[in-house]
Amino acid sequence: MVESARLRQFIIYVAGGLLCAAIDVGLMHLLMTNGVHPAGAASAGFVAGLVVNYAFHSQVTFSQAATKASFARYMCVVGLNYCLTLGCVALAVALFDSPMAGKIVSLPLVAVNGYLLGRFWIFRSS
Repeated sequence: MVESARLRQFIIYVAGGLLCAAIDVGLMHLLMTNGVHPAGAASAGFVAGLVVNYAFHSQVTFSQAATKASFARYMCVVGLNYCLTLGCVALAVALFDSPMAGKIVSLPLVAVNGYLLGRFWIFRSS
């Protein structure tokens, strides 16, 4: 029963993550096609995705009311994931001249980090 609930939670997390990734990558692509620098476009996509992400995961995935403490923990993870994203984008630009490749590579890294920290730290029951 517990394993079934955890699997269901993970599937919901992935579905929310796919929605947020589509918003994130879609906005980044839209901005870059309109001349925005890759770092700025990646940043805008990341911020748009994180707003939807927090709302979705606090209410749907982890069924926890948003609190100041959970939001503060969430923002710590966002900072870590933001640095990870920009690092992947910069590395892909340096190696392949492809910021979007770095963005795509960063998504599963950010997703795994976010789920584990979300489950065990951000939205933990007090």
